[in-house]
Amino acid sequence: MISVVILGSGNVAHHLTRVFLHNENVKVKQLYARSIKKIQLFESSVSITDNVALLSKADVYILAISDDAIAEVSSFLPKEAFVVHTSGSVSMDTLQNGGSKGVFYPLQSFSKDKEVDFNKVPVCVEAEEEHHLQLLEKLANIITKKVFRINSMQRSKLHVAAVFVNNFVNHMYTIGNDICNTFEVPFEVLHPLIEETAAKIQHINPKEAQTGPAKRNDQKTIQRHLNDLDKQQQEIYNLITKSIQHG
Repeated sequence: MISVVILGSGNVAHHLTRVFLHNENVKVKQLYARSIKKIQLFESSVSITDNVALLSKADVYILAISDDAIAEVSSFLPKEAFVVHTSGSVSMDTLQNGGSKGVFYPLQSFSKDKEVDFNKVPVCVEAEEEHHLQLLEKLANIITKKVFRINSMQRSKLHVAAVFVNNFVNHMYTIGNDICNTFEVPFEVLHPLIEETAAKIQHINPKEAQTGPAKRNDQKTIQRHLNDLDKQQQEIYNLITKSIQHG
């Protein structure tokens, strides 16, 4: 059994706590948050604290906290501790603990009110020492079938790619929803198209899957679309259209 202490109260900390608490191969020794009210919902299942000096001993200390807080909080942890963070964009070297360092990065968009099937969540692991890397792989394999050894440089680039395929795509959904609202069309009409697009690129290269007026260089349709958009939407439409055509 692997013992863990989880530090943080955000979405990643919340979901890791839940999945680990429901697995007999992991022992969640303690939860830490600067605001103890944010982790009180777990109080009946695990020890909680807002005092770093009172942290329990564990095999792994998981910092599921904001990127800006990683260096400071890690510097307060026991010198012998094996400490990892869960950030996609921060180097392992940002950790300032005296002991061994690592990364345990679940690559997914987490919201507290949305259940996550961890079996499908890729977890990227990195560590200074091989035996700790194997420990992280073992921990990850307990909750998912998708575990990858990814170093800090690769993870940083992967995080940029994730912003494009998740955050930026979601913003496109927001614009599409706004357009539908403007013209009193239910956004749910687009749901099957969204699902098909996401499913298609799991089987063929995204570039090969590209369709639409930009791909066909259908100037009349492109102009009609531009006429229906506000100025900011037109700028985004033109930029993406040119990117598709030059890609």
